[in-house]
Amino acid sequence: MTTYNTLIFDAKAFYSALDANNTRDWWQENKTTYDTSLKIPAMALLDELSGPLANLAEAPIKTKLFRPHRDVRFSKDKTPYNTHLHMMWQIESGAQQSPVFFFGIGLNYVSAGAGMMSFDKTVLLDWRKMVDLDTDRIMGIIASVEEQGFRLREPDLKRVPPPYDKDHVAQRLLRMKGMVASKELNEMEALPDQLMTAYATLWPLNELLISIASN
Repeated sequence: MTTYNTLIFDAKAFYSALDANNTRDWWQENKTTYDTSLKIPAMALLDELSGPLANLAEAPIKTKLFRPHRDVRFSKDKTPYNTHLHMMWQIESGAQQSPVFFFGIGLNYVSAGAGMMSFDKTVLLDWRKMVDLDTDRIMGIIASVEEQGFRLREPDLKRVPPPYDKDHVAQRLLRMKGMVASKELNEMEALPDQLMTAYATLWPLNELLISIASN
């Protein structure tokens, strides 16, 4: 088992224990395990893939390991810590908004994906315009991604926003306020290779989003 696949095993074990006792005291007692078994290899993975992803996107890459603490200010759930390990590589494209490649390990998933979680206001308007004006090309890119086993998030809106036809052929895309595609990974296969294969498949989607956000 490779170092990064061990990260998957260690993260699931750590978060399973945290899920059973999500308290500050437990976290303080086990923080060293998080730092050594999860954070250090996660940061190494972020660094290792930054170069290949920069080559793929032909742009600088900014990495992020999401903090373990939950933002509980507006949540009824006041448990203090996330029970997942999430990280991302953001493409510094120079556009109004930049898409990301992401990777996550949770209690019941190991997944990779790409896209923009939530469009900025102007990007959202441009997304809808381009979906309407360049429907066939955009639907083709989406179809290619889905044919490779990636799933899109469910649309945010129940109805097609005006001024677009409610029966528009791309009504599913028009009802989205972000564009994200992801798939589950094989926990036993070499993780960096799987991720780069996934991200290469997803690159046309991120390239599309960059072009729209650059208008």
